[in-house]
Amino acid sequence: MSAFSKKLFLKFLKWRYHHISNKQFTNIASAIIGLLAGLAAVVLKNLTHFIQNLLEEGFIKQIHQAFYFIFPILGFLIVLLLIKYVVRKKVGHGIPSTLYAISKLKGIMPKHQMWASLITAPLTVGFGGSVGLEGPTVATGAAIGSNFARFFHLNQTTRTLLIGAAAAGAMSSIFKAPIAAIVFAVEIFSLELTLASMIPLLLASITAVLTSYFFFGDDVLLHFIIQDKFELNDVLFYVLLGVACATASIYFSKMYFAISNFFKKFENPYVRLLIGGLSLGVIVYFIPTLFGEGYETINNILRGNIGSVVQNNIFQIFTDNTYFIILFLICLITFKVIATSLTFGAGGVGGIFAPTLFTGSVTGYVFAMMVNASKMFSHQLSLTNFAMVGMAGLMAGILQAPLTAIFLIAEITGGYELFVPLMIVALISFVITQKFVPYNIYASELAKKGQLITHDKDKNVLMMLDLDKLIEKDFVLLHPEMTLGDVVNNAIAKSSRNHFPVVNEENDYLGILTINDIRSIMFDKDLYDTVKVESLMHAGSDIIYYEKDSAEDILNKFKRCGAWNLVVFKDGKYFGFISKSRLLTAYRRKLIDVTA
Repeated sequence: MSAFSKKLFLKFLKWRYHHISNKQFTNIASAIIGLLAGLAAVVLKNLTHFIQNLLEEGFIKQIHQAFYFIFPILGFLIVLLLIKYVVRKKVGHGIPSTLYAISKLKGIMPKHQMWASLITAPLTVGFGGSVGLEGPTVATGAAIGSNFARFFHLNQTTRTLLIGAAAAGAMSSIFKAPIAAIVFAVEIFSLELTLASMIPLLLASITAVLTSYFFFGDDVLLHFIIQDKFELNDVLFYVLLGVACATASIYFSKMYFAISNFFKKFENPYVRLLIGGLSLGVIVYFIPTLFGEGYETINNILRGNIGSVVQNNIFQIFTDNTYFIILFLICLITFKVIATSLTFGAGGVGGIFAPTLFTGSVTGYVFAMMVNASKMFSHQLSLTNFAMVGMAGLMAGILQAPLTAIFLIAEITGGYELFVPLMIVALISFVITQKFVPYNIYASELAKKGQLITHDKDKNVLMMLDLDKLIEKDFVLLHPEMTLGDVVNNAIAKSSRNHFPVVNEENDYLGILTINDIRSIMFDKDLYDTVKVESLMHAGSDIIYYEKDSAEDILNKFKRCGAWNLVVFKDGKYFGFISKSRLLTAYRRKLIDVTA
């Protein structure tokens, strides 16, 4: 920015401070960010479809079956090279990176996140990566919101709100579901739903959905028309569907985590690319239905056009054999999860929304089909209704966001008449899945590190504390061979502290010495040369481990031991002390800042 531009910008800021309140400016910013998030969604969608159409035209179209094996690994290679030589920074996995920025980086997201996913995600999906575009779109919008707030010097609370508004805008634009988008932002990003936050979320959601209508007209992502109304006789089957969705959700999550952990064993990104790319290539070669996002398959299932789904494979399954169809659909569920996990493991950039909807629609359809084929019940289930409700069940289980699942599926499909079954299935799937998988895929890694932001305000405030600023290091270090005279003359006389760490030459922590330990003898000069530190020191009450202890862990340690100061270890060595008073003071200040 030139000197003239800086001067002009400063004048604008001064004018804004005098004429536009923070509340008004936040509302204006939310509308702008909603528009930008909507544009990002349009770019991602169009670029992905452009790449897919490019790969399926002309000569390639005639031999496309063979190229199913080659496309994924080629796409992963292009993405890897772009990240390494163009972006030159890590491109986070959408929503998890956004959650981390909110919880540990004060809502600050890197600038490259505003554009990196716009390139890498379409290449991943366009070349056959079995993931979705929703996560990258949300991450792009969130990065825009974060950097917009930083540019205009907005505080952390407003910055977090604008990130949530951008996420709502992105979801609203993708699915044309403005209400569900707001619920998503509140549920996934743990925003407080107050009047102050509601208006920015509404403005962002509205501007984003209008942007989507401007570019795409009335076209919607999912096409569903209710042919059979909800009947009371179906309740038991929807309960059983909830259990089936929970089972599929647990399988999805466990398989995803297992494959992710497998790929972490390989440090070389080219090895991960080769293993993941070849494995995915084999899967999509045999089952081309798993190529890309899968919304075409979802729409065919919602229309009841199962023939188009099962015929797209090298086995040429006939649609007149019900049991073969059921077996094939179960294989789709099984291998869609594996294909999605392999895409991420190989280095692809994408989201799990589309795979979740894909798996949910197939789960609901195959469940109803199995009940109808069993002939144990005279009552026949609506295949399309159960497919639609199944999507909500998988979303509630995998994403652990039941409200988002209910409102999103009802809104994008127009299936409000099935609101009761949506609630039944989402609730059962969520409750059962959470028993076996405590955290959703987005939040699992953050939860393990104690970095997950939740609706618990106290935990959130503790998590946002900067522990480096709490650690005090201005202590006089003692050694075990030092005498009482050395302690009095070189430590107590020159320090305002009343406790001193004892370490050896390698900086290993040995214990602590306090004034109370020597108060009765500190003025007895006859003991100055005979009494040594090693005979006076004692072990501390507890230890804080820099690498793994969160602020909440530290506060709990203070509660347990009753001490006012605890030693901090870093890499197994003495690093400093944290005092209870300093921790509580920082907590109070952060609480005021967050709730302002």
